[in-house]
Amino acid sequence: MEPQVINIPANFTDAGKIFGMFEIRNTIEMLVFIAPVILIVFGLVPVGLTAKIIISAVIIVPLGGFSLMGIRDYSLLTFVKIYLKWRKNRRILTYKGGEAT
Repeated sequence: MEPQVINIPANFTDAGKIFGMFEIRNTIEMLVFIAPVILIVFGLVPVGLTAKIIISAVIIVPLGGFSLMGIRDYSLLTFVKIYLKWRKNRRILTYKGGEAT
């Protein structure tokens, strides 16, 4: 009797993602980051509509894309929390050479 081979599809873990690519947490963080920027650009910048769209696209596309991707599979807020914890707890190690006892 031969062993049965079952192929697992590449997208079997897409359940908690939007469009199969972006995690829900990253998407919510992106919306939280870009909503105030959109409101500020369209509410306070005294230029025409075309200039407002260009300004918002220049600012929002990189910010939104960066927050959707995250850093090293972490969302931006999780990465900032890990980074701040590391900065607080880091130590400077010195080794002067010689034998450790």
